Amino acid sequence: MAFRAAVAGLLFWLPCASLATGPGSTPVARWGDTLAAFERSDRTSRPAPGGVLFVGSSSIRLWPRITDDFRQVTVINRGFGGSTMADCSQLARQLVVQYRPRHVIVYAGDNDLAEGRTPRQVLESFQDFVNIVRSELPDARISYISVKPSPLREPLLDKAREVNGLISRYLQEQLPNASYIDVFTAMLDGDGRPRTDLYGPDRLHMNATGYALWRQLVTTHILAAQAGPETIAPAVGPPAR
Repeated sequence: MAFRAAVAGLLFWLPCASLATGPGSTPVARWGDTLAAFERSDRTSRPAPGGVLFVGSSSIRLWPRITDDFRQVTVINRGFGGSTMADCSQLARQLVVQYRPRHVIVYAGDNDLAEGRTPRQVLESFQDFVNIVRSELPDARISYISVKPSPLREPLLDKAREVNGLISRYLQEQLPNASYIDVFTAMLDGDGRPRTDLYGPDRLHMNATGYALWRQLVTTHILAAQAGPETIAPAVGPPAR
């Protein structure tokens, strides 16, 4: 009887463990530690409303001097490494809406492609993200940083181009008060391949040179947004190859 009780207990807990850590786990469960860390930080120093909030994967999380790079605005960094556009969408209320930013800058989609999602699925996740943010923050500006061309993921280059084209057209044709930030084009060499000088030894995450390039490109959009929407050029996708 004791043995049967132990087995029954084990069978009860296994599904629960699967829900918390397995492939089908929810983003809240998967990113519980990260969300808890953000919550602790908020208790110490709650970001004021009206800032510029960056959200997305490790390219945002690892940005070394993001606050200093954009000191003309109040920056909130809510990057969480390894995340996908699907994660950002499902966690939009926790990571974005509660902070009431005036400008949201998103970098995600890279990991979605690496995990096997299609460009169309990345677009749909981004649209879900936009719908959640705009439903509660209708006046917030939304900017999307294009999927970058990393040397490690060069086989995914065509899919990255497709994602960037889909999202840039969506922003230009269907979403007011939004912009597409094209880092993709500037991160290619003369042969149309990823520039290795912008990356660290893992050939996936950027080095200081890569972030300096991003700072230059993103600053243009932040300053234009501060000046007013009429100063912002329309979203333009990466050139077809």
